[in-house]
Amino acid sequence: MGEFCGTFMFLWCAYVICNVANHDVSLKLNTEFTTVSHPGQVILIALGFGMSVMFSVWCFADVSGGALNPAVSLSLALSRAITPTRFIVMWLAQMTAGMAAGGAASAMTPGPVLFNNALGMGCSPARGVFLEMFGTAVLCLTVLMTAVEKRASSFMAALPIGISLFVALTAYTGTGVNPARSFGASLAKNSFPRYHYIYWIGPMMGSGLAWSVWQILQWLDYQTYVEAEKNAGGPKETNEVRDLV
Repeated sequence: MGEFCGTFMFLWCAYVICNVANHDVSLKLNTEFTTVSHPGQVILIALGFGMSVMFSVWCFADVSGGALNPAVSLSLALSRAITPTRFIVMWLAQMTAGMAAGGAASAMTPGPVLFNNALGMGCSPARGVFLEMFGTAVLCLTVLMTAVEKRASSFMAALPIGISLFVALTAYTGTGVNPARSFGASLAKNSFPRYHYIYWIGPMMGSGLAWSVWQILQWLDYQTYVEAEKNAGGPKETNEVRDLV
């Protein structure tokens, strides 16, 4: 219930803001209508998604974990922060919420659906896969390092998570970095482009990349060295640090 409500709140807000931002993107050029993304529109959409995920995570983090994204849930499962069973349940809730949010936003806003993902600015599907991969990796690694890693600032994890989604958004792919977001929007528009697979493969690869970086840090046992440095009163090398090395 937490993942469904949180994902719905996040995506419904973001979809509606996206529709508002894209309302006048059709410009008549040489007697043909061409879709053009203005930087101001991209920033508004990025703010809409970043802020929406931030307050949604903050609301539901203590209810269900506040993943709100199948790719984030995968990185949590790989890091063993959640069980495989819980991953499946969260995945189903997130996908269902994405479809519900897409249908609700489409029904409530006039005109065509303008919140679906699409390649733009001459971006190819191959480039799109890697843009989606690294955008998702930024988001998932932020989640792992701020929410999964226990530290004094963990209670503020929603803030960097929202910022990471804001900075990851680009006009090249529309930046799905969330299969529930991409599928829900495409279903609402009833349009699945031939390259729709990039919004699944890219995020899954990005989730694995983020987990790999996090896992390497765990193998290196970085927290032990950081704590030893703090206890020594700074970066100055001490006998205790030398012994650890």
